Amino acid sequence: MLTDRTAETLTAWLQAHPGVEIICRDRAAAYAEGAREGAPDALQVADRWHVWNNLAGAVERTVARHQKCLNAAVDTAAEPNPDADSDADQQHGQYGVTAPVQPVQPEDRTDRIATRTRERYTAIHALLADGVGIRAISARLHLARGTVRRFARADTVEELLTCNGTGRRPSLLDEFKPYLRQRWGEGCTNAAALFAEVKARGYRGGQKILREYLRPFRAAGRIPEPLPKPPSVRRVVGWIMSDPSNMDEEGQRQLDAILAASSQLAALAGHVRAFATMMCGLRGHELEEWMNAVDADDQPGLRSFVVGLRRDQDAVTAGLTLPYNSGPVEGHVNRIKMIKRQMYGRAKTDLLRKRVLLSD
Repeated sequence: MLTDRTAETLTAWLQAHPGVEIICRDRAAAYAEGAREGAPDALQVADRWHVWNNLAGAVERTVARHQKCLNAAVDTAAEPNPDADSDADQQHGQYGVTAPVQPVQPEDRTDRIATRTRERYTAIHALLADGVGIRAISARLHLARGTVRRFARADTVEELLTCNGTGRRPSLLDEFKPYLRQRWGEGCTNAAALFAEVKARGYRGGQKILREYLRPFRAAGRIPEPLPKPPSVRRVVGWIMSDPSNMDEEGQRQLDAILAASSQLAALAGHVRAFATMMCGLRGHELEEWMNAVDADDQPGLRSFVVGLRRDQDAVTAGLTLPYNSGPVEGHVNRIKMIKRQMYGRAKTDLLRKRVLLSD
């Protein structure tokens, strides 16, 4: 057990334990440096799971930039209602509304929040470019890891300033919409009465939003049938990253519709399948060709991934060629975490080391 994740600590341990021939590691720059300094003759092998996970992050950023194409996965047969164009109703395909969402411009935010967001984005991406990991960035900038990941996934700061990159402003009415549909179906069609009811249930918005949400109901004389929601970005990423033979028929149908709606996503899926074939077949000698193909394509997210691969190309090539992986180590990491949780996370390194050794 090492006391921390710094390069210096790993270097010191390796120098105190000479003879290490193969070091299988994740993509953290600190481990790469520590291995290089502490055991220069050892072969570094990038763990395949971590490489695949890095690729998934690049795929997620790309899919997030093409969210409108995800609507192709659902049936949009309902006619759009031109009267229902409020922010509260501008969900993907809800009640047939297809009016374009107007993004929130940075100047609509307070200067303080916008400035802080820009500074954080610049700092996080500068550290990422230097190979610093999410956890290290979190500790250095005193930010939650989830926050760091959100900033890391954004290709531009505008994605963070514009509705967190979702393309839609969350409505205060969202959580009350199922209740409103239920009450409308029960015969309560008075907006003032419904407003009083949801107000009593915790709604903090104004009556105007509620009235605009109910307008399509009143115009149609009945509750419009809600259209299926498009799949989430993460679900689409999961489909793209999955073996087609393991997908169910409905998931494959939706993915096919999305890829047909976007040539960029279709090309992205092709690159992912090629990488998976190379990785599963341990054909690391094909990595350079794969990276060149990505560089020649219009795939900013994958190009960023390739930049990281080139910085660590020897270790990645070894990971895609040799059978070694970090699976056993990850198992021990999970065991250590479990032991630490049993002590409510308050164990110092010396006590934790004893607990780990005595638990064997």
